[in-house]
Amino acid sequence: MAVTGRFAPSPSGRIHLGNILCCLLAWLSARQKGGRVILRIEDLDIARCPRRYGEQMCRDIRWLGLDWDEGPVIGGPSGPYEQSRRTALYQAALRRLEAQGLVYPCFCTRKELLAASAPHASDGARVYDGRCRRLSPQERAALWAGGRSPAWRGQVPAETGSFVDGNYGPQAQRLDRDCGDFILRRSDGVYAYQLAVAADDGAMGITRVVRGWDLLSSTPRQIWLLEQLGYPVPAYCHVPLLLAPDGRRLSKRDRDLDVGYLQAHSTPEKVTGLLAWLAGLQPRPEPVQPRELIGDFAWTKVGAQDKVVDEAAWQAL
Repeated sequence: MAVTGRFAPSPSGRIHLGNILCCLLAWLSARQKGGRVILRIEDLDIARCPRRYGEQMCRDIRWLGLDWDEGPVIGGPSGPYEQSRRTALYQAALRRLEAQGLVYPCFCTRKELLAASAPHASDGARVYDGRCRRLSPQERAALWAGGRSPAWRGQVPAETGSFVDGNYGPQAQRLDRDCGDFILRRSDGVYAYQLAVAADDGAMGITRVVRGWDLLSSTPRQIWLLEQLGYPVPAYCHVPLLLAPDGRRLSKRDRDLDVGYLQAHSTPEKVTGLLAWLAGLQPRPEPVQPRELIGDFAWTKVGAQDKVVDEAAWQAL
């Protein structure tokens, strides 16, 4: 089967070195198999993700020497490629789940959510106890009449979701205990990340998802959604994160080696060479173009250990 991979960055700021590593590995993973790449801009929260940030992100990715077969600028059959323009797809997906009895309104306030959640999810998040699932029709009607605007949750089964990650190996999550009934659409009408990503990956025919391991725990939820929506499940490969010397993750908020800085102080070849070295794809941080890495790319070289961007890395730029 032909491989279709994707970049799916969130344009809440200028992309940084960690985002670039994920884009590079996603691109190499697809191109090494002769596959295609789709660029999708994940701008669900338009207040945090102005359109100009997405446009800048496209320019930044191209500066690095990475291309895509479908996406903003060049178009394609799976468009539009900005999540802010794909709400009709998410609405249709929510209705399909509702028709299967897998969705219910949640009227809990923030304070009630804290009281109704267990603090022992596998990823550190709080797990909702499903109290609104147990409301009677009369109780729901009364809350509607009282003017509460509900969020909508997916009703997960008491089953274990499992998959084999291409880089981290076998993974398993008990859906009801480890993630609970999760939000599909917020009370303000914005569709949630889990539903949007699953609906997009399914509709776009994505066969391989490459992203940071911080999203590893989201995968069983997305697989469950894909299965309920009738889409094939892609292969997943999660990648290590880049860390600052103090151990924190690089972030857009802190502007850790963002592309604006890199463009002013380095070259695309030096940036790619540094990332290839950090990812175990070459023995030294020597300048290289992305296409030169395709032939020798292998997940066994990447490994699962997070990478520290230390003084040696700075000097390579």
